[in-house]
Amino acid sequence: CSAGTNKPVLTLFTKKPCPLCDEAKEVLEPYKGRFILQEVDITLPENSAWYEKYKYDIPVFHLNGKFLMKHRVDIQKFEDRLRKVELQSD
Repeated sequence: CSAGTNKPVLTLFTKKPCPLCDEAKEVLEPYKGRFILQEVDITLPENSAWYEKYKYDIPVFHLNGKFLMKHRVDIQKFEDRLRKVELQSD
């Protein structure tokens, strides 16, 4: 088990189309080597619980399963939380 595979998982709750989601992904582009991006389409039937929760709030981001931010990327908050998660996994 190598230490490099323990990248944090950033979950993006999204739907199509979502210009704000596209914008958010662009903002996060420089960091993409530091996390695994997992996209959840809230319009799919199996994601209806997320749809009910977030239909008016996307994009919504969770880091390692914990709510992080919604609507826009808060880079400062993202960097702080990402650094904390990275330090914990070392």
